[in-house]
Amino acid sequence: MKKRFIAGAICPKCKAMDSLALTKEHGVEKVTCVSCGMQMSQPEEQVEPQVRGDEQVIGVFKP
Repeated sequence: MKKRFIAGAICPKCKAMDSLALTKEHGVEKVTCVSCGMQMSQPEEQVEPQVRGDEQVIGVFKP
């Protein structure tokens, strides 16, 4: 399984920076903190593309 790290993200549980990894398994996106093991997941159909200001965001993860 391929992990993609989320640059600049801070774990809501342990507050570690750059420790969140995104994986996708059976159509479900899962974010896991490699420091404390905290996990969040959501089905792909709940991920919505959004644009904020000059940024282009592919998807926003809403636990």
